[in-house]
Amino acid sequence: MPDVVIVGAGIVGLAHALAAAKRGCRVTVLDRDARANGASIRNFGFVTVTGQERGVVWERARRSAAIWREVAGPAGIRVEQEGLLVVGQRAEAAHVLDAFMETEMAEGCTRLSALEAQDLCPQASAPAGALHSTLDLRVESRDAIPRLTAWLAAAFGVAFRFGSAVVGVETGCVTLADGSHVQGDLVVVCPGDDWSSLYPEIYAEAGITRCKLQMLRLAAPGWRLPSPVMSDLSMVRYLGYADLPEAAAIKARLAAEETEALGWGIHLIAVQSADGTLVVGDSHEYDPTPGPFSHEAIDAAMLRQYAAVLGRPPAVVERWTGTYASAAGHSILRTPSDGVRLVVVTSGTGASTSFGLAEEVIGGLISSERTSA
Repeated sequence: MPDVVIVGAGIVGLAHALAAAKRGCRVTVLDRDARANGASIRNFGFVTVTGQERGVVWERARRSAAIWREVAGPAGIRVEQEGLLVVGQRAEAAHVLDAFMETEMAEGCTRLSALEAQDLCPQASAPAGALHSTLDLRVESRDAIPRLTAWLAAAFGVAFRFGSAVVGVETGCVTLADGSHVQGDLVVVCPGDDWSSLYPEIYAEAGITRCKLQMLRLAAPGWRLPSPVMSDLSMVRYLGYADLPEAAAIKARLAAEETEALGWGIHLIAVQSADGTLVVGDSHEYDPTPGPFSHEAIDAAMLRQYAAVLGRPPAVVERWTGTYASAAGHSILRTPSDGVRLVVVTSGTGASTSFGLAEEVIGGLISSERTSA
C-alpha cells in the first residue's frame, strides 16, 4: 500500500489519517502547532446528521456518525449525548418539521407533539412540537481530538510530527520550514482556514473567507438535557430544513422578528457535558481576518435565544471564539498535482462530515495510484 502524508492534524486531517490507516497505508501526519488548537476543539463537538444538506452531505454525515460510534470506545472517547431535539417555537416551524418527516432525511426521527416534547425535556418550550432524532451524537471535542490522535498512533502506528510547519507540497514530497523533506506516495493537505501558507490561489479562486463564532459555557443548571437542543433559527440555517419549500414562511417570520439574531448569524444549539455544564452558541461573522475579540452584545443575544427555549440561563463560566474556512458549498476538493489532494471543509461541519468525506478522498486517491502504477 502507498505511504500517505497528511498535512494538518485537525479533525479533517485525522479523518483522512484514519481512512488511510484502515486501508493498510503507512501514514505520517504533520502539523505546525504543538497540539490541536483551532476549529476542531473550539466547537460543540456535536456530530450533526439531522438537518444537514440533503443528498451527499447528509450521507457523509450519516457515515461520519457511524464511524464516530465505531472509534469512540477503542479511542477512549466518551459519547456525552445521543440524538437531537429540534423544538418548534412558532406555528410556521411546525410545517417545516412536518415536511421534513416526509423526506428520507427523517430516518431515525420522531415527530413529537408539544406535550410529548415537554415529557422528553420538561425545560424546553416547544409550543409547535418538536423533532427528535436518534442519529446525532456529541463528544467533548477538546478531549476527543487528543484522544483520537493518541489512538491513531497506538492502534495504527500513525506517525505524528507536531511543530512541523509545511511550506511546500509537490508530487511525492512535502517540504518543511526547516528545509527538511517528508516523502510520501500520496499527500492530503488539510490546512483549514490557513490560506497564506499553501495554495493561496486556490483559496482565492474558491472565494474562501473566515467565519468567526462565539460560544459560551454555562454553569450546571441541576438538570440534564435528554439530547442536544436546537430551535426555529436552526431551521433557516441548516439546509436540510431551509431548502424545503415549506421553510419560506418561517424564513419570512424570523426575518421580521429576529433581525438581530439573523444579523449576527445566531441560531441556538445547547449541549451538555459530563459535569452538567452547558455549551451554548453560536454566532457567525464573516471576514478574511476577523478580530479576536468577543462582542458582549452577541453573547447577550445568544443567551436571549437560550432563555426563549430553556428558561433563565445559568451563569456564564467560560467564553471563547473560533474561526473556520467558509465558502459556498460543503467543501472544496482540488488536485494541485498528481497524487496530491487539497481538502477544505468550508461549511463548519468538520466534526459532522469529515470521516465520510475522508473515506471518499482516500478511496479515490488509492484507486488512482493503483491505476497509474
